[in-house]
Amino acid sequence: MRSVSGPAPARWARAALLALLGSVAVPLVVAGLKSVLWVLVGVAGLALTAAGVWGVLAHTGVVRAVGTLLSVAAPLAVLALYAAHDLLWAVFLSLGLWVLAVVAAQIALTPAGASARHRDRGPVEPPRHPWVLMNPNSGGGKVARCHLAERARAAGAEVVLLDPTRHQDVAELARRAVADGADLLGVAGGDGTQALVAEVAARHGLPFVVIPAGTRNHFALDLGLDREDPAAALAALTDADEFRVDLGFAADRVFVNNVSFGTYAVVVANPAYRDQKVRTALRELPDLLTGDKAPSLRMRAGRTRASGLQALLVSNNPYRRAVDVSRPGRRVCLNSGRLGVLCVRVGSTAQAARLLRGPRPPGLTRLTAREVVVEADASTVPAGIDGEHVELPVPVVCRIDAGALRVRVPRHRPGSPVARPAADWPRVARLALGR
Repeated sequence: MRSVSGPAPARWARAALLALLGSVAVPLVVAGLKSVLWVLVGVAGLALTAAGVWGVLAHTGVVRAVGTLLSVAAPLAVLALYAAHDLLWAVFLSLGLWVLAVVAAQIALTPAGASARHRDRGPVEPPRHPWVLMNPNSGGGKVARCHLAERARAAGAEVVLLDPTRHQDVAELARRAVADGADLLGVAGGDGTQALVAEVAARHGLPFVVIPAGTRNHFALDLGLDREDPAAALAALTDADEFRVDLGFAADRVFVNNVSFGTYAVVVANPAYRDQKVRTALRELPDLLTGDKAPSLRMRAGRTRASGLQALLVSNNPYRRAVDVSRPGRRVCLNSGRLGVLCVRVGSTAQAARLLRGPRPPGLTRLTAREVVVEADASTVPAGIDGEHVELPVPVVCRIDAGALRVRVPRHRPGSPVARPAADWPRVARLALGR
């Protein structure tokens, strides 16, 4: 990976510094020293909004009603104050310049040629006996709507459609396909189904094809596939690149995206969640955050220890920063050989408000590790593996199997995002000065 030296990065660094200075200068020019007071007003509004949201999530009755009112009224009141003093335009201009500064800084610090693309092995020979499993119910019926079965058969694949009227062991179907001579396994379905077949493919050293026919298709997104055109992924059966990606394991269960423990996992376990997500979450969360049902998890990863956690997310490779407007919830790569770990511990309104403090607020822990051990006081713990509810015996050992899965993707595809580093302002300044 080449360095960031050169005239173009230096120009971006200078633009970043100018935009950053502009974001500070605009309120100072408009409001003078009083701008400090107005910044404090904005921060107070954010803290009150966070406290209101906490009241909605963690309480019921009067407290939830007050929290709803506060979470709506606080930001509106701040905006009204800015507008009454003719500062609203300056606030938005300052925020816009700050966003521009951060983006320019990230571009300046991005190594030349850097991207999140995996190291392709290059074009590979088409399989002789490809096998593709399709879930007709995934994604609201994308399999039928996009004629995926017909197109896959036309490309020479054996297609197996899951029967929505009965339970079928997806992994067993894949194992039978391997025993019958399949030399490539593919899935058109959600991430949970993808994970089950991916494990069989990895275990037998076979290539794996992802067809984004589910609802969210996070795995396909991070592979650089077009989620809006599932049929385009079928080109991997005839004209493909191949590379290796990691697989995560929670106990003996594989995951391609993440496994969650704590509040979210318990909510997902409720049968009503599938049809009434918001209503079920609002009904369950108060007891899960502050009541008797509140989970208390413990985590250890290397020398790091954390206890009293309400939520814990372990991901197959780290996600980007929690706040990333351009690409939220995406991973820079899938072959780092590291798990991403996000721990949440919030027990009060004050702690919820403090989550707004800086990039590393108290109550929120982010780290990477090769192995994570999750413990609880019970003998089992609910978990959400790629969105599917399971009960796992405690302690749960989460690990990553680096380069375990051979993935084939179409040679012509949108591609993964460029991996932008965080804005390191001292480095930006040195780069702008030509150092």
